Amino acid sequence: MATTETQAGEKKLLDFPTSCAAPVPQPEEPVKIVPLAVAGALAVGLTWYVWAAHGAKFGVLLILGLLLGLALFHSRFGFTSAWRQLIAVGNGQGLRAHTLLLGTAATLIALIVGTGSGLFGSKPNPTAGGLGLALFVGATIFAIGMQLGGACASGTLFAVGSGQSTIVLTLGGFITGSVLYTWAYPLLSGWPEFKGVLLADHVGWFGSWAITIAVLAAIVLGTRFVQKRRNPPPVDVVPTARGFARIYRGSWPILVGAVVLGVLAGAVFLVSGGIWGVTSAFSLWGAKILQVFGLHPETWEFWRLKANAASLAGPIWKDKNSLTDIGIMIGAGVAAAAAGAWKIHSSIPWRTAVAAVLGGVLMGVGARMAGGCNIGAYLGGISVGSLHGWLWGVFALGGTWIGLKLRPLFGLGNPAPTDSVC
Repeated sequence: MATTETQAGEKKLLDFPTSCAAPVPQPEEPVKIVPLAVAGALAVGLTWYVWAAHGAKFGVLLILGLLLGLALFHSRFGFTSAWRQLIAVGNGQGLRAHTLLLGTAATLIALIVGTGSGLFGSKPNPTAGGLGLALFVGATIFAIGMQLGGACASGTLFAVGSGQSTIVLTLGGFITGSVLYTWAYPLLSGWPEFKGVLLADHVGWFGSWAITIAVLAAIVLGTRFVQKRRNPPPVDVVPTARGFARIYRGSWPILVGAVVLGVLAGAVFLVSGGIWGVTSAFSLWGAKILQVFGLHPETWEFWRLKANAASLAGPIWKDKNSLTDIGIMIGAGVAAAAAGAWKIHSSIPWRTAVAAVLGGVLMGVGARMAGGCNIGAYLGGISVGSLHGWLWGVFALGGTWIGLKLRPLFGLGNPAPTDSVC
């Protein structure tokens, strides 16, 4: 019996059976010099500009975004594929990586909040998302969209940075969907909901952390039970460099990527006082694009809200999520070029293109309805002990099941038990 995550002789608790052995990784391609030079120059030049023009806090946030992009690409860390593999064939490797990411971030954030720590004058400000119809519908729609679009929020950014042409269409749809939400805000907001629940308000920060870790451990055991019963194909491995070169050429073990991303999520919280988020920036970018073309989204109800109005009136270089998003794309570009994997695909099947745009639109609307995406709601919510993060994950799994049913309509395949990889 082969395993995807352990070598023979390791403890059975860490042994996750698969139907066959995982394929052998192939060496990386030669370094892509021109994309590496361009991405490297952008990383250095933009960091210098933001730091000089807007201060160290915003410069550090951009650097954290660059590091997030490097880690996302080198570990090929995915949310979309992880849920697809779990629902379709019962392979829980990706979801187990999620638990390590969530546990790492939750541990660091509990320490930060418990000690009141912060950098650059920031104060930790954990918040609980509302519990209601908008959350449930939004998370479901988002999950359907990410299965059609081929990537989640963070996955869209690092895929665009690494040159994946199809995902550029997904990003365009994502921004369009975010703009549609802000335009239709009076219709899509104010739905019935209960006040959010922050575990720390009831059991303290240590109690909140302990409950979170216990639930994550239960999920790991649950995925082991499911995988043992279904005996799925292994997860496909990605090309990898050898020895020390793996650090900067890839590919990192997914569990290493999970820990690094968890640490970086904690660092964003320490620097900014808030969770790592992604999708609110797409609404801002879309509104600013409309203004360039002479339109006036600032008159819409959404952008007349005090905090949103201030964000729209200011530069994107002082918007936390914009900085980390831009950093992710550039950092992924550096990583992909160094790994020899940066490549633009010129031919995209029309059904794939339609699915990419439609999936992006659904994710844009869904993320705003649910108050976040797989990063802002799922990772951010669970890591601060907010109940809405867990509920987002539950409804996203349901949306994933629907998305898998819709993928064949667009010529997109799903993992099958008879596959050699999933």
